[in-house]
Amino acid sequence: MSKSLQAIRGMNDILPEQTPVWRYFEGTVSRLLDNYGYKQIRMPIVEFTELFKRSIGEVTDIVEKEMYTFDDRNGDSLTLRPEGTAACVRAVLEHGITGGGQVQKLWYIGPMFRHERPQKGRYRQFHQIGLEVFNLDGPDIDAELIIMTWRLWGELGIRDAVKLELNSLGTSESRGRYREALVEYLSAHHDKLDEDSQRRLKTNPLRVLDTKNADTQAVLVNAPKMADYLDDESRAHFEGLKARLDAVGIPYVLNPKLVRGLDYYSKTVFEWVTDKLGAQGTVCAGGRYDGLVEQMGGKPTPGVGFAMGIERLVLMLETLEQIPQELSRQVDVYLCAFGEAAELAGLALAERVRDQLPNLRLQVNAGAGSFKSQFKKADKSGALYALILGDDEMARQVVGFKPLRGQGEQQNIAWDALAAHLATCVVQG
Repeated sequence: MSKSLQAIRGMNDILPEQTPVWRYFEGTVSRLLDNYGYKQIRMPIVEFTELFKRSIGEVTDIVEKEMYTFDDRNGDSLTLRPEGTAACVRAVLEHGITGGGQVQKLWYIGPMFRHERPQKGRYRQFHQIGLEVFNLDGPDIDAELIIMTWRLWGELGIRDAVKLELNSLGTSESRGRYREALVEYLSAHHDKLDEDSQRRLKTNPLRVLDTKNADTQAVLVNAPKMADYLDDESRAHFEGLKARLDAVGIPYVLNPKLVRGLDYYSKTVFEWVTDKLGAQGTVCAGGRYDGLVEQMGGKPTPGVGFAMGIERLVLMLETLEQIPQELSRQVDVYLCAFGEAAELAGLALAERVRDQLPNLRLQVNAGAGSFKSQFKKADKSGALYALILGDDEMARQVVGFKPLRGQGEQQNIAWDALAAHLATCVVQG
């Protein structure tokens, strides 16, 4: 027998019972971003491989190990995007929308791809919402990004379950001086480092700070601190950011080991972390990348942004039981019609009601069926009320109105009064 077809490991279907939570989360975020003046941009999921090598860095784990890269029929090397910032920068450069110092506040949503070991909250196809801001170089816009996420956590009911970690990586010059000091220190303790950190010491030494190995962490206790190597500009920028967060009342923790996994970051870096999801603790992260646009062929353009993982935040909502109760109900009213004439009248009546109540979730029975079978489907739909239309109701131009959840007797409602009655009852329900 041939092998049954199934999804690729780490690339998951999102089933109908799961999508309401996704739509709730995505809708909450998109409304918030609209309120703060951000505009959506949509980029392709496939880009030339060179884009990510130039932006992320060839010696990062993403480029070395995790990208889905292939040659197309023209012989071009293409890659499924592993993150959104590089693609967004490519888009704004290609279309010239940041030229002349134009401020752009953009957001995007969609799937990303990395060949990692799948585990709960960490997949090979995962979904992100990302923000990128161009041509603003002050700490005020860094603060705005963090304040927006703080407001989002409050709206979602998860604010008490997340913690903000902050650091500054300085300019490329100050980071270069720190890198030299760190390499010198770690080289003197080379034998105490784990194998992965020994490799990173030669390729990307700042990533050693992010190790989870306990022995290497012990070595790092006395390692040089980035804060001691910050230039005056970066230090003033970081103080300005902290002052704004203090003014709004957002708590944070300074984490000198926070470096992020991408080469393009400078100055501000931050992560929102949680201890509610086991090993996968980061739910939103980002920072400033003032040199990236120039690195990719554009004029010097300050930039800052973040990305949040939808899978992990949906998992948090489920874990903390912060899913609105109404999401469990996808139908408000279910119309049962018995007989050909009632079915035709029911369709027309349903469309008139929809015209008057465009937000009402009204499902009309399909596939006919007996009184018992249609009511069984009405109950299974989760609807609050059933509408009943048969020969008797047709003759009197009324519809039976029966509560399906809780108290209440069945009553008859005139066709022309149905929309007004539903508006009152469904709101109350």
